[in-house]
Amino acid sequence: MSPLRLTTSLAMFAAILMALAPLAARAGEGPVVVELFTSQGCSSCPPADAYLRDLAKRTDVIALSYNVDYWDYLGWKDTLASLAHTERQRAYARTLGLSGVYTPQIVVNGIAEGVGSRRHEIEPALESAKPLPVSISFTGEGDALSLSVGPGETPERPATLWLVRYTKEERVEISRGENRGRTVAYAHAVRELTPIGMWKGQAMELTLPKSDLLTRGFEGCAALLQAGDGGPILGAARMESTQAQ
Repeated sequence: MSPLRLTTSLAMFAAILMALAPLAARAGEGPVVVELFTSQGCSSCPPADAYLRDLAKRTDVIALSYNVDYWDYLGWKDTLASLAHTERQRAYARTLGLSGVYTPQIVVNGIAEGVGSRRHEIEPALESAKPLPVSISFTGEGDALSLSVGPGETPERPATLWLVRYTKEERVEISRGENRGRTVAYAHAVRELTPIGMWKGQAMELTLPKSDLLTRGFEGCAALLQAGDGGPILGAARMESTQAQ
């Protein structure tokens, strides 16, 4: 664990369609992207996991939970962990000037970070978050789903458009390690993180198959437009299936 550090970078900054409930972000509006890096093997993480469950209920927040794998040696192999999640957290550590990674960590809009269990210190970062500069929206009819990204200021390097697929909730019984005997619920547990495009400042639109995105085990999907490697979130939108409650 690390003491709280909220770091900002000045240089970088429902309506239902069929079985979908999309939440889109227009330039100058929300939502705020909150990414929690957590582990089933971390005794300090359950309060942060509970906090993310609360944040996941908010319509103005895109809350995502990434389980990392570097605590597996403590006696319990995290069933939701992925090396890709750990690498994403390491990229944030490099960009934000941290000495290393830790859990539980919350990153807000890619530009602020702090200990994920300290609600009273994370909330001000949410309240002061700047509007995302690039509009993103999901729209669809039938099985065709359109992901639209608006125009914006041309970046020095192309920004990456990430597709993040998650389950609404995963309940895990932990039988070994620091959380032995506990059952922990993980809201918006990320199961797949895929780069699907590069954005150079011009408007772009992708057509995706809705039935393939929201299959069993993938009840939610988020699109994140991100500068650099672990840089600021420039735009975001969320889509969830209303069939899996």
